[in-house]
Amino acid sequence: MKSFKRYFWSILISAIVIIISIIPIPEVPQLEGVPLMDKWVHFLMYGAVACCVWYDYYRNRKDKKITRNSVFWTLAYPILLGGLLELWQNYLTTCRSGEWLDLFADSIGTFLAFPIGFFAIRHFAKKVNFPQ
Repeated sequence: MKSFKRYFWSILISAIVIIISIIPIPEVPQLEGVPLMDKWVHFLMYGAVACCVWYDYYRNRKDKKITRNSVFWTLAYPILLGGLLELWQNYLTTCRSGEWLDLFADSIGTFLAFPIGFFAIRHFAKKVNFPQ
């Protein structure tokens, strides 16, 4: 229960992404002038996951230190989640299909959210310590 409270936002947003990724969805018409709309959705969803991981990690650190481990997991967790969900869609559902381009959009969203999340953390921090 302690981990749930510590990583509440990461768990909540991850659960929402998982549900959205595995439920059958009706055919959505393409928006005019917005190519690859589903890739933009992936980009935003996994960017949100990465920002929440950053936020929860930082919120729970007493020393407010950014470690290599925190950087690794802030990047790795959303990408691993995206990869596992693409495999799930491809092999375990009949209503969805996994795509490499979706995983690429997940990764781009994660990598671009990384500095956004970091600068948001710096906004709240008086001092950010970097590993030597």
